[in-house]
Amino acid sequence: MPLISDSIGRVLGKRYRLLSALGTGASAHVFLAEDVSLQRHVAVKVLQPALASDEAFLKRFGAEARSVASLNHPHVLRVFDWGEDTDGPYLVLEYLGGGSLRDLLDRGVRLSHSQAAHLGTEVAQGLAYAHARGLVHRDIKPANLLFDEEGRVRVADFGVARALAEAAYTEPAGAMVGTARYISPESAEGKPVDGRADVYSLALVLYEALSGTVPFVADTTMGTLAARVGAPLPPHEALGPLDDVLARAAAPEASARLDAAGFAARLGALASALPSPEPLPLALSTHEALAPVNGFRAPPVSELTQVALLPGKVAKAPAPVGTRAGPGEIFDAEPGSSDGRATGGGLEISTRRRSHRPLGWVIASIVVVLALVAGALVALREGAFTPSHPVPTVSGLSLAQARAAADKDHFTLHVGKGASSITVAAGIVLSQSPKPGKVLKQGSTLSVVPSLGPPSVAVPSLAAMTCAQAITALQNAHLKGACVTAQYDDAVQNGVLISWSLGSTQDPTAAPYGSTIDLVPSRGHSPVAVPTSISQSDTYNDALVLLQAVNLSGTEAYASNATVPDGDVISLEPASGTLVPYGSTVTVTVSTGPPTTVVPDVQGDLVSQATVTLQNDGLVVAGVQGNPNGTVVGTTPAEGETVDTGSSVTILSQ
Repeated sequence: MPLISDSIGRVLGKRYRLLSALGTGASAHVFLAEDVSLQRHVAVKVLQPALASDEAFLKRFGAEARSVASLNHPHVLRVFDWGEDTDGPYLVLEYLGGGSLRDLLDRGVRLSHSQAAHLGTEVAQGLAYAHARGLVHRDIKPANLLFDEEGRVRVADFGVARALAEAAYTEPAGAMVGTARYISPESAEGKPVDGRADVYSLALVLYEALSGTVPFVADTTMGTLAARVGAPLPPHEALGPLDDVLARAAAPEASARLDAAGFAARLGALASALPSPEPLPLALSTHEALAPVNGFRAPPVSELTQVALLPGKVAKAPAPVGTRAGPGEIFDAEPGSSDGRATGGGLEISTRRRSHRPLGWVIASIVVVLALVAGALVALREGAFTPSHPVPTVSGLSLAQARAAADKDHFTLHVGKGASSITVAAGIVLSQSPKPGKVLKQGSTLSVVPSLGPPSVAVPSLAAMTCAQAITALQNAHLKGACVTAQYDDAVQNGVLISWSLGSTQDPTAAPYGSTIDLVPSRGHSPVAVPTSISQSDTYNDALVLLQAVNLSGTEAYASNATVPDGDVISLEPASGTLVPYGSTVTVTVSTGPPTTVVPDVQGDLVSQATVTLQNDGLVVAGVQGNPNGTVVGTTPAEGETVDTGSSVTILSQ
């Protein structure tokens, strides 16, 4: 790229005359130019000549320029035209004379909470507008936030970052550092990005504007990129009331991050709650090249003189050059005279000499005395001799304390209409006029604006939400949610909110900013009792009907029972009358009749051994047929037969 000074005076596209350099970067020079067709000033950004040979870049650059040129939003820098020249591709942009946020920060300026909230709202609104039209900036940083002469901000360089990203051209080593300071974690990892990447970058820009530092910055570009992956925004005391919204806008996971519209809404709510911001201390451009379009060059401030004549006051004018006021000479200020007098805006200065007459001195003395008396009377009437005091600092005091401070110096305290504040408690002085230190006479009025406390915000409907969902909805409305002990509710599903309240107000529609809403979730249907009407004369089906009548279900189990007939209910688990969760299952144990035993095989055993075996199986040995000490040859009933437990068995032996 040629030296930037070599291009001054050239005309690009037979229309844009380059007047002076505005700045330079690794990939482009920026010039103040005259649009000779429309007779207006524009900014022309001339990109590197190396880009002119990159067909992919030129195609993308043209498409992005056309898309950005269609944007029409008060906080997006207008793109008027684009083209190619021997020096490379160029963009024709709206010219702004207020400098950039980078300029402010480099001068050591730190934004107040109000200034940051208002600035962030405007930038986020511009981003939301562009995102809704499918455009992602990809390079939000202080240098791309430009101001007009009235302090309104514009987002610059939409589309350029994406076109450069797809170009074969490589910037010099280290040129990415400025971008890497504000890049989103997903961009650092090379993942696809959407508008939430711009929101992340804007959050870091506001963090720097408030604190003077950029979070996650390491010694190297790679270290800077790696430091933010998976890391939440570090807290900083300078963030104040913007701490929460910036943390949400810079969430490491894009899915948990605010989008631009949501960011603008939350910053806007903060801006309306905070005191009105002071104007930004912009360093307005004073380029000599402005003359061709304006037709003249206004002299600098140092060359201008302003004379203000206050009613009832006399302005002393210096003697004309080469003239000395001697004894008996005075300078008269008489309108309408032209005889040798110097005239300036209705004030004529004469150097006529008055003659020395004793009578004149007497008359003059009398006039002086009368003037002094009259002046004294006027001074008394206007309080010239009334004591004065510096205005005390009452901001931050209670109204009672402010009144005491005003009374001490005999000022009259005027309490104006209150204003909402998210940082100053209700009843505390939010602002005062005049400001502290200004000297006023006793009896003067000191006006204060008391805080009304946090402003009221709308409480969203939380119907059909869980506690977690309700807490998120409340956070988006600048409120907090607290889940309290769940309660049974026969009509509300388990986990879903039954009600929400602010103090004694149920389901409020409005609440003070930042207040906590109590959330009552449902535990589901209240417990039910296992029916006591199920008896041992019922079958399983009888029991099931009674269980289903109270929305319980049943499962069948079996057991033998000597006293309960086969097929009848023996017991329930849980037992009758027990409270169980709604819809739970009760085990119904059904009788299979008296217990039975299979006669074991004891042939070949001694009679004594067979007796023990039969008894262990629940049978009774009725007697022995044969040798009582012999070997068993059989039993009655025979082995393998099923008999009631406790039945008698006869041992056959030899």
